[in-house]
Amino acid sequence: MAAGVRASRPQVLVCLGVLLARWVAAGLEAPVIGEVHENVTLHCGNISGPRGLVTWYRNDSEPVFLLSSNSSFRPAEPRFSLANASSLHIKALRLQDEGNYTCQEVLNETRWFRVWLRVACGPYEVEVNISSTGTLPNGTLYAAKGSQVDFSCSSRSWPPPVVEWQFRAPDSSTEPFGNNVTVSSFILLLMSRNLQGNYTCLATNTLSGRQRKVTTELLVYSPPPSAPQCRAEMSQGQLTLQLTCRWDGGYPDPDFLWTEEPGGVAVGTSKLGVEMLNQSQLSDGKKFKCVGSHIVGPELGASCVVQIRSASLVSEPMKTCFVGGNVTLTCQVSGAYPPAKILWLRNLTQPEVVIQPNGHYLITQNGQSSTLTIRNCSQVLDEGYYVCQAKNPVGVREVDIWLSVKEPWNIGGIVGTIVSLLLLGLAIISGLMLYYSPVFCWKGGKTWVMSWFWWIQKKRK
Repeated sequence: MAAGVRASRPQVLVCLGVLLARWVAAGLEAPVIGEVHENVTLHCGNISGPRGLVTWYRNDSEPVFLLSSNSSFRPAEPRFSLANASSLHIKALRLQDEGNYTCQEVLNETRWFRVWLRVACGPYEVEVNISSTGTLPNGTLYAAKGSQVDFSCSSRSWPPPVVEWQFRAPDSSTEPFGNNVTVSSFILLLMSRNLQGNYTCLATNTLSGRQRKVTTELLVYSPPPSAPQCRAEMSQGQLTLQLTCRWDGGYPDPDFLWTEEPGGVAVGTSKLGVEMLNQSQLSDGKKFKCVGSHIVGPELGASCVVQIRSASLVSEPMKTCFVGGNVTLTCQVSGAYPPAKILWLRNLTQPEVVIQPNGHYLITQNGQSSTLTIRNCSQVLDEGYYVCQAKNPVGVREVDIWLSVKEPWNIGGIVGTIVSLLLLGLAIISGLMLYYSPVFCWKGGKTWVMSWFWWIQKKRK
């Protein structure tokens, strides 16, 4: 019987060739989809119940025998086996397995069933390339605000995959690029903060529907728009100097480095730009430089400089106050940076005693100018030295002012004294003239005395 079957094989193949031509002309049914390296089963018609002798062929340029339910015929490959007495089971699919298959069944009559097998592969290894960007230590990408960024995506697949880009901003829903038009690459010309988020490349095998995607986070960074600002100020305890550097408006926050100049000796680095220095690190005229660096530039960073100085003081060395009156002492401070704190002290023997404002002392300050007003001066309590002290972390400067307190002048007594002296002088002059020229003295003296007498009377009125 086996010999009879072998003898009929050429006739069968000729019949299959005729049928194949008819099927191609009529169009094939929906294909069976399999994936590379997986298994697939091709059914011999949609029939239930007992099955007859089944033989499977591969239809290329001419039919090729694969498998038969007749045990006398060995399968063309070990990968082929018969499932449920009629179906062709293929293990470890290959791309070469794609094609047309025919099942012949002999039972009362001969029937032919065709199957179209499509083999899909991938997508594998989705490769995303986002250029003109930097990479953070954790792998996150960043681009500079206003820059151009190129996006491309590719993947190995059969048939070639459909590639689609999607974007999701923080706290928003995912949206496709290109108005749902599938694209594998695109360019964003002017990056802005609203383009910061997750970019997803989705590759889809149109045959199997299998998908693979890669999501990349892209941040948009921008340096501060203006130059950094530096300042130095006293700490609350006044024993240390606080250096502060501000460089606002960038994202993310910049880093700061404080150095001593000249020499560039590092003082400290921080994200806040604040450094505390003790008095041992300070001297009059020393400069400190702050360099702000941002991840997207400028390459050399941006800087500002502060120079610290002690104060210079100007004041009147002596002041006078009459008993019961008021007097104002003035102290002008200049050149101090950071600005100095101005104090008034009483008495050189106890300079640590600071004058506190009260009903007797009034202290006012306008910028770096301070005044001390003493009311109702007392010779016992108020006469003596006063100290104006200007203090900042760089140093302490002082100036002394001597206050003299005197009794008020007696105006009546002063006038009487002057009149007495004038009369005495007149008498002396008259005596001399009388001694040397009595006649002239009598005439001239009489006229002069009368004029003087008239003037004195007028002044008294």
